[in-house]
Amino acid sequence: MILFNGREAHSRSLAKAVSWRLLGSIDTFVLSWLFTSDVKAAGAIAVTEVATKMVLYYLHERTWSSIGWGVAK
Repeated sequence: MILFNGREAHSRSLAKAVSWRLLGSIDTFVLSWLFTSDVKAAGAIAVTEVATKMVLYYLHERTWSSIGWGVAK
């Protein structure tokens, strides 16, 4: 499948997705806490968005790694 044939290993894309999600989830938690003043609600918001955004980032990254546009040869 062309979507998953890129220049990076799948393990690298997955590691990047996990590290990015960790940073993003911390950001989401802090912002949710500031807006709601409720640690429990902030935690629920942060946990809920983790899985969907990791999957979306991974697919986005793999798609871009398959596209040759803008990559030096």
